[in-house]
Amino acid sequence: MSEPSRLILLRHALVEPSARAIFYGSMDVGLCDAALREEAALYRWLAQRLPRTPRWVATPLSRTRATAAAIFAAGYPAQPLEIEPDLAEQHLGEWQGIAHEALTERLRHPPHPFWPHAAEERPPGGESLDDLRARVGPVLERLAAGGGDVVVVAHGGTIRAAVAHALGLTAWQALAFSVKNLSLTTLEKHGEHWRVAAVNEEPRVIEA
Repeated sequence: MSEPSRLILLRHALVEPSARAIFYGSMDVGLCDAALREEAALYRWLAQRLPRTPRWVATPLSRTRATAAAIFAAGYPAQPLEIEPDLAEQHLGEWQGIAHEALTERLRHPPHPFWPHAAEERPPGGESLDDLRARVGPVLERLAAGGGDVVVVAHGGTIRAAVAHALGLTAWQALAFSVKNLSLTTLEKHGEHWRVAAVNEEPRVIEA
C-alpha cells in the first residue's frame, strides 16, 4: 500500500489584544507580541514535532506567515511558504470589526452552543461556514494530490471546514470541534478516502 498524503493543519498564534475584542474574521490583524515571547517553549516543541521535509503553505493573512516565522526562529529550518488565498479565514462581511457584544442584535438564527453564531448564518456581504467549506475543500484535495507531507498554517474556521470536508460533516457538527491557537490537526488521504489522525493536538512546554 502506498504512503498516504498527510496534511498537518496548524492554527496561527494568538492575535493582538485589540483584535480579540472584535470579530476580525478575514481582517489582517497582527500577533500578540507578549504571547510570542511568553510561549517560546511551545514554538520549540512545534519546531521538533513537525515533519522535516514537507511543503509549507500559509494564507495571505500575515498572522499565518508570522506564526511560521516564529517556528523557524525556534529551530526549524526556514522554508519557502506557498500562499493559498482560498485557505483564508471565514469572511464575516459587515460583522468584521464590530465588538462581540454588538453581535446579538444582528443574528437571524440562534447561535451554536459552542460558537457566537449559527453555522448557517451568513453575515451581510460575507460567508457562512458552508461557504468556507466549499472553497477550502478543493484546495485540500489539490494539496493531497501532490503526495507527501504538507504543513498548512491556517485559521480556526479553515481547519474546522477542512475536518468537515474530510469527514463529510455538517457545518453545525464542525463547530463542535475545539481548534486552539498553535494546535495541530492532521488529515491523511488514503487513495480516495480521508482519515483524521488528530484534532487540536496542543503543543507542550519543553525545557530549553
